[in-house]
Amino acid sequence: MKLKYQIRASDNYNNLKELLKNHFEISDRLLVKLKHNQKLYINGEVANINSSLKLNDVVTVVIDFVEDSHNIVPTKMDLNIIYEDEAVLIINKPARMPVHPSMDHFEDSLSNGVKFYFDSIGLQKLIRPVNRLDKDTSRFGRFC
Repeated sequence: MKLKYQIRASDNYNNLKELLKNHFEISDRLLVKLKHNQKLYINGEVANINSSLKLNDVVTVVIDFVEDSHNIVPTKMDLNIIYEDEAVLIINKPARMPVHPSMDHFEDSLSNGVKFYFDSIGLQKLIRPVNRLDKDTSRFGRFC
């Protein structure tokens, strides 16, 4: 996945880090990973997070890491997928289903089902629930 942004006259970003944190809302952990893997570009050139930005600069962020949730046991289950694109998977989580594996729910959590689904489509990404719902809550869960 590539994120792109062109600097406008109305922008007030002092450097690339400010743009990444404020516009794209990139976490510190992902920022470190992007920096170390040289996945940040300004006008097609590898950039440092402290690089200054000027009008019409084109910032590109490449998020193409191979990751794996190897600690989660894949379990086949029917997932009520509401929406999916290259960055987000939104699932209607049934009540009484935990989001994360635990001692009592090692193979029957929503994350186990998502791991099975990711494996079945060849997607090697970490399972990152955006919001955590209590086991007894039924709501949409969003995974990135």
